[in-house]
Amino acid sequence: MKITIGIDLGGSTTKIVGFQDHTLKIPTFVKADNPIASLFGALGKFIYDNNIQLNDIEKIMLTGVGSAYVEQPLYGIPTYKVDEFTSNGLGGQYFTGLKDLIVVSMGTGTSLVQVNGDKILHTGGIGIGGGTIVGLSSLLLKTQDITQIMDLASRGDLSNIDLQIQDISKNPLPGLPLTATASNFGKVRNLVSEEDIAIGIIHMVLQVIGKSAILSSLNSNIHDFVMTGNLAKFPQCKEIFQSLETMFDVHFIIPEQAEYSTAIGAALTEERGMAMKQVL
Repeated sequence: MKITIGIDLGGSTTKIVGFQDHTLKIPTFVKADNPIASLFGALGKFIYDNNIQLNDIEKIMLTGVGSAYVEQPLYGIPTYKVDEFTSNGLGGQYFTGLKDLIVVSMGTGTSLVQVNGDKILHTGGIGIGGGTIVGLSSLLLKTQDITQIMDLASRGDLSNIDLQIQDISKNPLPGLPLTATASNFGKVRNLVSEEDIAIGIIHMVLQVIGKSAILSSLNSNIHDFVMTGNLAKFPQCKEIFQSLETMFDVHFIIPEQAEYSTAIGAALTEERGMAMKQVL
């Protein structure tokens, strides 16, 4: 059986997956200076890594902001554009098998997609995400290197940065433990270390994302959130989202290949009977 390719094409990063007989091929992630260079670099690497030929590919499904730059079929293979938010929803369902959930796509910013069975609805988003971490780190830590930021954060002490309930009250508040955050960066009064700043930035961004997801579910019966995108790879995700689970009685799911969720959803679009537009 031939292969269906799903591509999540961002401004400068491309993520590619492929399905053959419902089996996921080795996914590929590539960065480049522009979306077209990123696209063809990733597609070439995917073909090489999986030891396949162009004539093994039946169709290519494109999504993401960078797909707007693609105006002709890739290598003569039938090529389609599919909605990014629909892809987010399908990717979340693929990883969890759940019918009802909210998919939280943590990219440069963050989008929220509610899934109720076959109904997928983009409910909004926030301008907080990976771009926030990089921007604040550039200002405060003089670096935009994500690896360096994560390394600094691993040695930071959040209690030097965030004001917690225990700093202002002897007793926990209703529904809030003493360790709950009262104010992000609210404890900073003097010079603090780069390590402390790094963990403060990451904690603030991930906590805001998690609480925004919870707020987006208030008018629904959904209590399951699938966290996708590059930020899901941050090691702090597990601890931060677990603390929110305890406080709000919800469930956060971080798939092992969360960064490929949108590309996976794109590849599944036709199989799930969702809208797609052929590139001619």
